[in-house]
Amino acid sequence: MSRPPLGGQRLRNLLAANRRGERAGVASICSAEPFVLEAAAAHAARNGTLLCVESTANQVNQDGGYTGLTPAAFRDAVAQVAAAAGVPAADLVLGGDHLGPYPWRAQAATTAMAAARELVRGYVLAGYTKLHLDASMACADDPGGAGGPVDEETATARAVELCRAAEAAHRELPAGAPPLVYVIGTEVPAPGGEVAGAAGPRVTPVAAVARTLTLAGDGFAVAGLEAAWERVVAVVVQPGVEFGDQTVVAYDPAAAAGLSGYLRREWPLVYEAHSTDYQSPAALAGLVDDGFAILKVGPWLTFAFREAVFALESIEAEMLRRHPAGRRSHLRAVLDAAMVRHPEHWAAYYRGSARQVRFKRAFSYSDRCRYYWPRPEVQKALATMLGNLGEHPMPAALLSQYLPWGHRAVREGRIAAEPEALIRHHIERVLDLYAAATGAAGPPRVTPRSGGSTR
Repeated sequence: MSRPPLGGQRLRNLLAANRRGERAGVASICSAEPFVLEAAAAHAARNGTLLCVESTANQVNQDGGYTGLTPAAFRDAVAQVAAAAGVPAADLVLGGDHLGPYPWRAQAATTAMAAARELVRGYVLAGYTKLHLDASMACADDPGGAGGPVDEETATARAVELCRAAEAAHRELPAGAPPLVYVIGTEVPAPGGEVAGAAGPRVTPVAAVARTLTLAGDGFAVAGLEAAWERVVAVVVQPGVEFGDQTVVAYDPAAAAGLSGYLRREWPLVYEAHSTDYQSPAALAGLVDDGFAILKVGPWLTFAFREAVFALESIEAEMLRRHPAGRRSHLRAVLDAAMVRHPEHWAAYYRGSARQVRFKRAFSYSDRCRYYWPRPEVQKALATMLGNLGEHPMPAALLSQYLPWGHRAVREGRIAAEPEALIRHHIERVLDLYAAATGAAGPPRVTPRSGGSTR
């Protein structure tokens, strides 16, 4: 990697501004999809905003995670994309999400925590500076067995253990390395999004936040980690937002008023909100105004990627009727076949008849198909489609039919009529909503017509 991420100070400045009551915050990009990373980097460079990219312990770890990437490899991938887009090092933050024993929960706690310490160490040495410490999930020999939550005292003690490992790793970095900042707490929805009943998830009680912060503060102090405690910038709570296959639970400011008032009165922190995907512009702005200064977003971005790709495949089908010598990608069919052959990433999440499950595999808000884009057969089909669309100009009428916002951007000269540019533009429409909500919206964006891909 040619340069380390250095954006920690700008992140802290944004969070401090939110504490002062300003419309300030950051969208945290939780995705490893190359198109999403390219769109996010281009968006940040164009608007002069902070680029915060996070990976989870399941996604990126010393064993490769489900992406096959170690922390150093993920850092290099993000740094390459950021550099190509022109994002300054001072505007890039790498974060680790849910760092703890979760990937190894089927093992005994001693073994799982040893792996978790190595995980945190690898993240720090790779240049990550924002660490969400989450040791709330039970291991195999914990009461109740793997999968459930552990008691708060155990979760706190294990989080403190991970913080000690992170601080020790940071001392191995060269002098002047950006300091680490921490996020604690874990009241988040099930991975991938899952509405908790018709009424949606329960907003975290104020008493629960108070207990989390008191336990953590005492635990850090007993461990001699007072300096690290001063760098805890946020706590994760459940503000009452969530999404399911076809349902979005909207943010209700009245329901979260107690949370907002408590933190502003009692602690120099902000909240980190998970699963903010698919919220309305007003809801996103309301979250930031109420102290939820860090907005995690992931499935919405890959959902937008999928929308654009499916639309382009429809254009491809129409175009190849005019140019029958081409070979169709049949991308959607290839993607679904891969999901059927390898159901481990969606089978536990999608319920219903065969027809209903087939629909969810393609269109669910949970977007479990995001795990399948890296598969070789899917990548081959995607490359075929992009190649077909690159051989002949896409008719404006087809762009208007299937990607109307992209068609408008092409007509206004803001993007090139190229499939890659149209995909990134569609993703950036979501990022625009987060930029507006966090006070980071800049002037109208103008995308160079000759923009290319780093892939």
